[in-house]
Formats: sequence, structure tokens, C-alpha cells
Amino acid sequence: MNTATPIHVQVMHYPSRDQWPALVRRPVIDWEELEVQVHPIIEAVRREGDEALWRFNRQFDGWDGRALAVPEQAFAEAEVALDAELKEAIGHAAHHIEQFHAVQAEAMQVVMPMEGVRCWRKSIPISRVGLYIPGGSAPLFSTVLMLAVPARLAGCQRIVLCTPPQADGRVHPAILFAARLAGTTEVYRVGGAQAIAALAYGTQSIPRVDKIFGPGNQYVTAAKQWVQREGIAIDLPAGPSEVLVVADGSAVPEFVAADLLSQAEHGPDSQVVLVTTSAAVLKATLEALTHQLASLPRAAVAHQALQHSRAILVSSVREAMDFANAYAPEHLILAVDQAETWAEEVRHAGSVFLGHYTPEAAGDYASGTNHTLPTNGWARAWSGVSLDSFVRKVTFQHISELGLQQLGPIVERMAQAEALEAHRRAVSVRLAHAKKGTNGA
Repeated sequence: MNTATPIHVQVMHYPSRDQWPALVRRPVIDWEELEVQVHPIIEAVRREGDEALWRFNRQFDGWDGRALAVPEQAFAEAEVALDAELKEAIGHAAHHIEQFHAVQAEAMQVVMPMEGVRCWRKSIPISRVGLYIPGGSAPLFSTVLMLAVPARLAGCQRIVLCTPPQADGRVHPAILFAARLAGTTEVYRVGGAQAIAALAYGTQSIPRVDKIFGPGNQYVTAAKQWVQREGIAIDLPAGPSEVLVVADGSAVPEFVAADLLSQAEHGPDSQVVLVTTSAAVLKATLEALTHQLASLPRAAVAHQALQHSRAILVSSVREAMDFANAYAPEHLILAVDQAETWAEEVRHAGSVFLGHYTPEAAGDYASGTNHTLPTNGWARAWSGVSLDSFVRKVTFQHISELGLQQLGPIVERMAQAEALEAHRRAVSVRLAHAKKGTNGA
């Protein structure tokens, strides 16, 4: 692609608010058609186990091997194969991710609403978790850290990782190095919807897990949504990557263009949005996009993404923030003066990046925050992956005889009002026994 190749970004000047619903729509994905394609794969894995995985590995990845587990020797070879500077960078990123997630551990606190009544909540690790790591044209070894580090910190007993094999059966060495660094050595060579099915139902080689994490293409996403309906927990709803940049006149167009392209290069169905108060910044950013796209290795992918992306001119930062909240982006960049002040206005976003020197790529790799985030507007109700994603919050309570004497009448009256007599009796029978002095605490 050369500098003469035009980019096709929808440009809107001062759209009215009644136009916003159309502008916040994402690229349309035919989920029903995708499910028609992935359901036979899921059913084949459920019925045939490893036999189906071997067949799909041959069909989709060109590997004819049968040993799905990555051998121990491959981890040692991966460490030797990687550049020392890359290993050091991965090490720094892992340390930052661990620091950020470690402080999310919740201390148990006991509440006594009245004498003799004690209530508390305890975090219990999910026993078995499955991590899916894409390994195609862009092997996401950074996602290994984002998922495996908090899983280990949470205390998950078994952390199972699936990733597509290369044609020779190997796994990208950076994925294996990151897995070992994060404390995960149970890695299986299988990708796509078939990997999600294997984690959901188990096969002869791959154990069934309780919750599945990780990004993937539209087939992986459709498979995750399918198994969720059958009772398998997943991390969060996910679709194509996206970013929205709010920019005022202080923004640097070259920075903004680079941030937009960093998401556009993820895939042709990614979406990037610029909302700016400055006509000059809008014009200069579009020019910078054209210039930067010309030398981008994944230019063809990014160019497709830009065709359904948008650049919007608005009258004020306040209006831009309102639009951002309506859009509910996966990534939100505030390239404005007083970014931390405007950050207080954020209501719907997966992760927020403040100021001119905070690229979204920093959060993707090494600042410490998690990059597994809700897309497609799901940030209105969902959070990104955190330590909490790998634990269950279980409540406990203990009531003494004295406590029930005080609390019991309240429960009895409420149960009676709801016409649930057995509920009332569960209290009254104990109170009667206590009154006779036949029961202790």
C-alpha cells in the first residue's frame, strides 16, 4: 500500500444526538451463521474427543500430530530461542501485571449486624480454568501473562492453556516462555472453536474446566457464547477490538493516528473512532493515518478496519464525553487537557488512558492493567478481567441462640407476609426449642 491509497473513514461534523444511535453501532456480525458453522465442530469434539481434535488440527492448522500436550523439552527450547531483550521485556511486563493484580485480593471482613449474628464473604479460587491464546498471524503471548498471572495469584488449582499449533506442531516460543514465567506448563496444541469445546467438555487429553478465558476470532467467540448457554462459564462477552479517542485542540495528530491504527491492525472487523472538538486535529489526524498506514506491515488489515470506522467533530469536550459514554468503548483514550479531571465523567468503558503520553498499547502489554476487556458496548455492564474473575465470592454466616432470638421475629414476620410458611417455621421451631432450654449456640 502506498501513500496515494485513500482511506475510507466516515467523517461527521456536529451530528445531532438523535444521530448517535447509528454512530455507536458496531460492524454487523452474523452470529446465527457463525453458530451454524461452529456447532458441528463443538458436537464433534463432544462426541469424539481427541479424534476430532486431531482431524481439526490437520484441517485448520496443517499439523498431523497426535500428542496434543506440549512436551517439557519445548519449554526449554523456547527459552533458548527467544531474544534476551524480549525475554527481559516479558519479565518486566509480568512483574507489573502481578503488582497490579496482587493488590486486588480482598481481605475477609466479618460484619455483625446485631449481637450473635456474624456474616462474612470469602474469595475461593475457581478450581480449573482454561486459557485460550490465539497463535496465528499475531501470537498473543501478552495475553498469556494477562490471564495466567492473575489465575496463579488467585490460587486456581489447574490452569490449562490451549493455543493453535504451527504446521510443524510447534507453539510460538514467546507463548511458551510467557506461560512458564507465569507458572503455567499445561499447554495443549489445539486452536479455534475446537479448543473451546475441548475445554468445555474435556477429551482424553484435555481436562474439562470450570471457566474459559481468552480472546479469539469470530469462531472462537461464537464457540464461547455457545458453551456458555450450556452452563460453562466464560470470562466476558467479546467481539472485535475497538478504541475511541476523545481529542481536543491540544492533541497531537500523529499520536492519535498511531493509537487508532494500533487497534485497526488487530483485524478487519475492528473499529476505531475519533471524537474531537478541533477541525484542525481531525484533518491532520486523517492525513497522519494515510501517511502511517503506508508503512504498516498489517496495512491491508488496518485499511479494512478503517472502512467502517468514524471521525466525528463535536462542539465541546463535554459533548465528546457524552458520546464516549454512549459508545461504551473497550479502550477509551482521553487526549485532552486536564485528562484526569475529564476522567471523572467516564461511565462506560473497559479501560481508560489519560493524557498525550499514555498510548493504549502500554495497557496491551506492560503497564500492569489487564487487556482482556468487554467490547461491542458490553462495557455498560461488564468489567474487564481481574483477580475477581478467577475466584468465587462465597458468603458465610453464623447465628447463635441469642442472635436468633433477636433476628428470628424479623424473619418470621417477613416470611409470613410472603406466605412462605415453611420459612417461618424454620425459625419458630428453633425459637421454641431455645425457649425450653434444649439447644445451645
